Amino acid sequence: MSADPQRLAALQSRLGYTFRDPELLRQALTHRSFGATNNERLEFLGDSVLNLAVAALLYAQPPASEGRLSYWRATLVREATLADLGAGLDLGACIALGEGELRSGGAQRASIVADALEAVLGAVFVDGGFDAASALVARLYAQRLRAVDLRASAKDAKTRLQELLQARRLKVPAYSVVATRGPAHAQEFDVQCAVAELGLCSAGHGPSRRAAEQQAAQAMIEQLAAGAGWQP
Repeated sequence: MSADPQRLAALQSRLGYTFRDPELLRQALTHRSFGATNNERLEFLGDSVLNLAVAALLYAQPPASEGRLSYWRATLVREATLADLGAGLDLGACIALGEGELRSGGAQRASIVADALEAVLGAVFVDGGFDAASALVARLYAQRLRAVDLRASAKDAKTRLQELLQARRLKVPAYSVVATRGPAHAQEFDVQCAVAELGLCSAGHGPSRRAAEQQAAQAMIEQLAAGAGWQP
């Protein structure tokens, strides 16, 4: 089923942007399981728009090295962050999904919500230009940007998690692939990160095992920071 006009109007209110061409928003919220005319091309465009907009916002912060800027950009544009932002917009309720995806809970799946948000950014870019899209990114990320510390370590998430645990004399985490999806040339991986001594698990998703492990490690770092106040 597709989103009704009232939901789309409410979403535009939450976005702080009104489309001149509402069909662009409708397409941005159409998953490939729903039909041939879907959001994949807008997602491709939105990914680039998002990366540039976030890079510009970080560049405007106090000067920092390229490594730290790259680390924070990767953190801010990763799937888990986008899915969280999308959940805050109630984006899942607006996505048009095929019956199979609806039955399997696709409206809450992080990858689908994250992709839809990128597609929405692509649609705003087509509808209103880069200034409109970057203004939306700035609104969406305002709270997260206030928490950015450009002095934070530029080490990758797996290294930071390992050091965090070893500093407390805990064993290194265990990573395991729990699922793979898609054809051999375009597989996606679901990975679990487990810290057995603390009884904690986190999940990651990505186009390679390594990318999924990095995402799972970052999720574990955030879990430790939220639950136990640990800071890497």
